[in-house]
Parts: sequence; structure tokens; C-alpha cells
Amino acid sequence: MEMKDLSKEDLLLLLEDFGKRWLAHDGLWFQSIEKTRGMDEAIEKDIEAWDRFTKIEAKRIINFLNLPENGGIDALEEALKFRLYAVVNKQEAIREDENTLIFRMNECRVQQARQRKNLPLFPCKPVGVVEYSEFAKTIDPRIKTEMITCPPDEYNGQYYCAWKFTLQEKEQD
Repeated sequence: MEMKDLSKEDLLLLLEDFGKRWLAHDGLWFQSIEKTRGMDEAIEKDIEAWDRFTKIEAKRIINFLNLPENGGIDALEEALKFRLYAVVNKQEAIREDENTLIFRMNECRVQQARQRKNLPLFPCKPVGVVEYSEFAKTIDPRIKTEMITCPPDEYNGQYYCAWKFTLQEKEQD
């Protein structure tokens, strides 16, 4: 059997499995740096990797979905649905108005696994700031990203992290 022979349902299951495999690799990569160099350096290297990867991911999504250049909040909202995380985590996008989007990661496989093991939440805030800011800027450079909450901030029982994206029509000084 080859992938092209799979049913739509099996392809969707495979897609989810691919997402889990990718996330496992990301975690193992991080843990290898953490084990040999410590948490601070692992986070530093994670930031470097996500800074590059998130731009690649955004550009590939733009091309796949044929999103318009400077597509604003509408393009960002659509692109967020096609990130690798969207396959393995439960997320939601809330439109405050035509120029503002709140994005929440309601279920996060990484954080939930740590909670099951009675470990503290993974302190992903410095990585998330780079990841989400650069993703949004790649979709449309006019989008400003603000972190609402992200671990090590305390989990509120509803979502692990939340981000506010605002389309700024004019450059801010």
C-alpha cells in the first residue's frame, strides 16, 4: 500500500500521526540540548530554530493556500489553522473586530504531558514570543503580536497560551 491509496479518513489519521511525530522530534531535540547544555542554552537554541522555522512554515502556508500579500487578520486567521500545531493541539481564534484576533491554545500536548508527569509547565514564553510574532509578520508585516499569557505563567484552566494580533494600518514609530 502507498499513501496515495489511503482513504480520506486514513489520510487524516496519518496527518495527525505526522504531527505527533514532528512534535516528538522537536521535544527530543530540545531535551538533547537541555541535557548537555542546560535549560537556558536549550531555550536559546529553540528560539533560533523557531525564528527560522516559523517563517518557513508561514511562507509554505501562504503558498499552499494562495493567501494574498498583506492579507491582514483574515489571512492570519486562515493560516493559523494550517500550522503543524493545529493537527495535534486544540486551538481557537476569536475576532474582537476586523483588525484584532485573539488566538488561544486550549489544549497543548506538550503542557498536558508535563502535567500528567507532575512536572511544571514548560517555560515556552520566550520561544512563543518569537514564534508567533515572526509567523504573523511573515503573513503580513503590519500585524503586531502581543503575548497575553504563556507558560511559565500560571495555567488558567482554559488555555495554556493566548496571543493578540492587531493589524496596524500605519507603521508605529
